Amino acid sequence: MPEQNSQTKDANKIRIITQVLTTALKLWLRAQVSQISALEVEIKASDRQILSGRIPSVSIFATDAIYQGLLITQIKLIAENIRINIGSVLKGKPLRLLETVLVVGDLIVDEKDLNASLSSNLLSTALSDLLVKVLPTHCPKSQPINWQEIILENNQIILRGVRVTNSETTPLEICLSSQLLSGHELQLTHIKIKPDQGNILQDNHEYNLDLGSDVDIQELTLIPGKLVCRGRINVNP
Repeated sequence: MPEQNSQTKDANKIRIITQVLTTALKLWLRAQVSQISALEVEIKASDRQILSGRIPSVSIFATDAIYQGLLITQIKLIAENIRINIGSVLKGKPLRLLETVLVVGDLIVDEKDLNASLSSNLLSTALSDLLVKVLPTHCPKSQPINWQEIILENNQIILRGVRVTNSETTPLEICLSSQLLSGHELQLTHIKIKPDQGNILQDNHEYNLDLGSDVDIQELTLIPGKLVCRGRINVNP
């Protein structure tokens, strides 16, 4: 009987630790975004692994998350081989990663959410910086662009905005296609720019974009009204 009581107490203790850890992980995830609609977290680990601060796997599902002004419609993640500061977490302190974590995930961004993100510095600056690199002659850095619309079609993105030059505004439309060259390299092809609907680039214009060694994209699909991405990324402490 005493042995059963001891086992029950140990089980309750582990259950409490798991609840504390799940709560801490949710708080950490919520701290990474400014808003989130739904968040589900499932921790897969043995009692001993939890007490040692090593977690083999964590599954995460979230919808309508906002990261630095960028709206993400839906995201599913699986993080593996996680090492955290479990001792500090049990004392009520914030969760902290102790090692780089490999995260595998699926991400969906609807066209409406992408357009709602155009006011964010993250997306607008990224688009402008990209065009300065891709089209330095036609989109110099000295001529800012006010982005107004993004249209997602089959394997094609259409960007619409207004270029500001000496207090004058010029409508701008840029069409481009994309394909993966490798897990971290994206090729932009068939780039067209249309000021006043006059094409000034040929269909064979292309540009290779290196996303960095921490990224490994396995699928990037553009369909009408939606962007779907599947791959892996390293999350550093």
